[in-house]
Amino acid sequence: MKYYNNILETIGNTPLVKINKITKDVKALVLAKVETTNPGNSVKDRMALQMIEDAEADGRLKPGGTVIEGTSGNTGMGLALACIQKGYKLICVLSDKQSKEKMDILRAVGAEVHVCPTNVEPDDPRSYYSVSKRLATEVPNSWYVNQYDNPSNTKAHYLTTGPEIWEQTEGKITHFVVGVGTGGTISGVGKYLKEKNPDIKIWGIDTYGSVFKKYHETGIFDENEIYPYITEGIGEDILPKNVNFDVIDKFEKVTDKDAAVYQRRLAKEEGIFVGNSAGSAIKGILQLKDELKEDDVVVVLFHDHGSRYVGKMFNDDWMRDRGFLDEEKVCAEDLIKDHAGKHLVTVSTSDPVSQAILLMNQYKISQIPVVENNKFVGSLTDNKLFSALLEKPELKELPVKHVMEAAFPEVNGNTPIEEISKLFSHDTQAVIVNYGEDQRHIITRQDMIKAIC
Repeated sequence: MKYYNNILETIGNTPLVKINKITKDVKALVLAKVETTNPGNSVKDRMALQMIEDAEADGRLKPGGTVIEGTSGNTGMGLALACIQKGYKLICVLSDKQSKEKMDILRAVGAEVHVCPTNVEPDDPRSYYSVSKRLATEVPNSWYVNQYDNPSNTKAHYLTTGPEIWEQTEGKITHFVVGVGTGGTISGVGKYLKEKNPDIKIWGIDTYGSVFKKYHETGIFDENEIYPYITEGIGEDILPKNVNFDVIDKFEKVTDKDAAVYQRRLAKEEGIFVGNSAGSAIKGILQLKDELKEDDVVVVLFHDHGSRYVGKMFNDDWMRDRGFLDEEKVCAEDLIKDHAGKHLVTVSTSDPVSQAILLMNQYKISQIPVVENNKFVGSLTDNKLFSALLEKPELKELPVKHVMEAAFPEVNGNTPIEEISKLFSHDTQAVIVNYGEDQRHIITRQDMIKAIC
């Protein structure tokens, strides 16, 4: 009989799969290392087990202990499988940008889950880095994994992932491409492959809002590079010790939109149902295709499974809300589809200017139509209002009618985009669309930009 003694023995030996349609214009052979066949459906199973076994060996993790880790979800799943088999409790700390599916899966395998805000500094006590460290000091008999700086992360990929790729390609690999987060995968695989053949190129995929690319190219940790982004699993606002910049030849940034769009394309065109970072990785190859030759063999690693993103990147409404769906927009109704269900914020001619300012701040909008007797009779825009208040601060207590500008132009729902675009000018910041039964909404410059892009 052939069987495994426990689920941990099934980790590794993942397949290489040729990418056909998406990379048809790439001269090189592109092979995907599909890590979803690991029992936890991600590459993180490899390093999770390695980190726990190394901690057991040197006494950092003791029998009956509690494992604590800050994770985007996948490492937590790998740790959970190991903890189940080895009898440890697990506490996972996630940022709130991670998908609900990831959180639910971790709870399903027995992990205690703490959710922290994303948009805070790493050293903020609310960040998932800080909360993880704090819990490790508060929970008795606990061990903080710290996948970012734990050398066992890189070690796992040096011992398993790298050798598998070398063997599967019979040493013919010329490029290894992977999204970079903690840095363990690219550093471990990169080190192994470079030892086998120093000419192999190691390309890291980064995201906008992350520090990796600029730091690699200039040695400067630029905080101005840091801002919130949607892409999951790659990019950082810190420099993890596991990122070995010496083995990485190049970083390429991919946008949030492209990561999501190409993740969906992998499912629909290749039948490979994988995660968000896979979309980034395959798009990165397309962006760098001019650097590839016919004899090149490119291995791109796909980190995790698409099931963890069904409520986000694989949800049309979620994609549409962020302007990620490339739907053809030909008329006024198409332009407001993303926000037609929301309340149209207006003020009356008799409302005080201060009320308009309050609404603009509350709803984070730059313009408000002014109504009287259910008709549009004027408008307010933040730039003109700002100039007026600078000159006469007392205006904020006066009725809106004293500072309002001309009413925004009005169109019907079937008006073509080409005609609408002609209505925008320096003095016209928005257009009103009338559609349905007494339904009205506003088309902003941002709506026009989304349609064009």
